[in-house]
Amino acid sequence: MIDALKNVPLFHGLSEQQINEFLRVGQALELSAGEEIIKEGAAPRGLFILAEGELEVSKLIAGSETRLDLIKEGSFVGEISLLTRLPHSATVRATMSSRVLFLPAYLFEESLNASPITRLILETMSHRLRATEATVQQHEKLSALGKLSAGLAHELNNPAAANLRAVRQLPQALLSLQALVFRLNELNLSSDDVAYLSQFQDTLVSRAAQPEPMDPLTRSDREEALATWIDEQGVEDGWRLAPALVAAGADSSELNGLRERLGIERLEHALTWLEGMLTVRSLLNTIEQSTTHICELVGAVKDYTYMDRSTVQDVDVHNGLESTLTMMGYKLKDVTVVRDYAPDLPRITAFGSRLNQVWTNLIDNAVDAMGGRGKLDVRTWREDDSIVVEIGDNGPGIPPEIQKRIYEPFFTTKDVGRGTGLGLDIVYHIVRQEHRGEIRLHSEPGSTRFQVFLPLQPG
Repeated sequence: MIDALKNVPLFHGLSEQQINEFLRVGQALELSAGEEIIKEGAAPRGLFILAEGELEVSKLIAGSETRLDLIKEGSFVGEISLLTRLPHSATVRATMSSRVLFLPAYLFEESLNASPITRLILETMSHRLRATEATVQQHEKLSALGKLSAGLAHELNNPAAANLRAVRQLPQALLSLQALVFRLNELNLSSDDVAYLSQFQDTLVSRAAQPEPMDPLTRSDREEALATWIDEQGVEDGWRLAPALVAAGADSSELNGLRERLGIERLEHALTWLEGMLTVRSLLNTIEQSTTHICELVGAVKDYTYMDRSTVQDVDVHNGLESTLTMMGYKLKDVTVVRDYAPDLPRITAFGSRLNQVWTNLIDNAVDAMGGRGKLDVRTWREDDSIVVEIGDNGPGIPPEIQKRIYEPFFTTKDVGRGTGLGLDIVYHIVRQEHRGEIRLHSEPGSTRFQVFLPLQPG
């Protein structure tokens, strides 16, 4: 292998005797295609110097394996974990038949005394760390965008589907209502009777817009009782008329007054017309509410991304928090969100969309820590010349021994493939470097709180 190692940059400047010394203490390995030499999440083994062939570096990001780099002949891998004493942040395997020189961890530490090797290894490590972090950050952003897009699509689908159902039912409901109006005209109602019936309709429509809360059993009992009363008046299909009338708060005593005013022979036409009006109003209400919800979601997206605004703005942090919570609604289905906002919190000069990235990462971590269900606290207050945003959860907490490391690049407490270890690193960068702020952690079992301090004016 000595001839192959002479072309390795790591050994440039070393004599043949020194290379032979490496060969003596190192171990020559023959790799087949697909063979794995480094496993993501595993403890550091040693340094692998590639003499012939090719190695692929990959990492699990958002559940899928992503290629980070291809190692060509004359390079080496494994030095980052050896120097940082952290588990490997990526997996390395051969893409073809390859030959490597393996230097165990203890021999690697001894070899650092040779200055040419030390310099090259540290320079290469710095370059790889920057390149790897940039690649993973890009994937982290795309992954976050994908999650938000999927959640937004789900949130938009529900009101859009409700809109579609209502629009499809509305034409037939209007045709039926038109026929019912013609029948009422044939009854030759007096102007007083028409005014009474119109007022009766307005009352039911008003109550239907703000219905009385009812559990399913109570609703069923009331519908059954009203359907029985309608049948007793000689009106057919009482079971069909009862649900809309009950939803509008009507009962038999109220309908008795209608019967006495219009007479038994006109009651059926009046009830059928009222049910038709309530059905149409219900469909229109569905369309209005669904469209309003869609507009709110679109507004939240614009607020979240600060679309059509300059990079630095006077930011209302409460608006940013609310748009983030709306965007993340798909993850908060089983989470109780408790807001405690300072009513007089001033606006700050900041990068609005970047701050929303901070809130997204902190809230996402909190929800994950609680296993998707629990209590999320979102608080704000002013402290001297800064505002403070606190994101808290009632999850298991962060062990004291790792609290000092949570902002380190690639350090994660999540299972391999679920976390990249860059979420809090990104938060730290945005808060400390971009906004000259501060971030503090208070954690114990049952309570974890991240406090973000942001100056009112940029430093």
